[in-house]
Amino acid sequence: MVKVAALATDGLEEIELTSPKEALEKAGATVTVISLKAGEFQAVNKDIYPSNKIRADLAIVEAKASDFDALLLPGGLASPDALRMNKDVVAFVKAFVKANKPIAAICHGAQTLIEVNELRGRTVTSWPAIKTDFQNAGADWVDTEVVTDGPYVFSRCPDDLPAFNKAIIKHFKLG
Repeated sequence: MVKVAALATDGLEEIELTSPKEALEKAGATVTVISLKAGEFQAVNKDIYPSNKIRADLAIVEAKASDFDALLLPGGLASPDALRMNKDVVAFVKAFVKANKPIAAICHGAQTLIEVNELRGRTVTSWPAIKTDFQNAGADWVDTEVVTDGPYVFSRCPDDLPAFNKAIIKHFKLG
C-alpha cells in the first residue's frame, strides 16, 4: 500500500487537499494529513472564505519522511507560506527530495520546494501570480494543467484537479 503524506495548515485551499486525498484513497493509498501541530486547522475556499476545519493526523515534529512513499503539497495562499517558514517542514520535504520520492504540488504548494532549493532546472506550473517566484528559483514556469518533471507533478489551481488527480495516481504508481 502506498503511504502518502499531505502537508497543510491554516489557510489551506480545502478542495486542493480533499479532492486529491479522496482520489488517492479510492486508488488504494493511505493519506496522512500532517500539520504544524496535531488537532484541527482552518481550511478556506477561494483563499479567503473560511470553510471546514481539517483534522491533522500527525504533527510535523512527529512525522518521519521514511514512513511515507510520496508527498502531497496542496495550496492555498496562507498554508504553503506558513509551512515553508517552519524548519521541521523544510527538513521533512528535503528528506523526500534526497530520497527521490514522488512529490505532487498544486497552486502555491510548490513554494515549499523553493525553500529546499530544488526547482532549478525543473519545469513547473503553479498559480500564475507566483510565476516569478518560481522563475527566480531557477525553474522554467509554464501555463498548463499538469507538468511532470522527474519525481515531481505540478498543477495550477482547483480547476485543474481532475487532471492533477489522474496524474498523481499514475505518478504515485497507483493506477
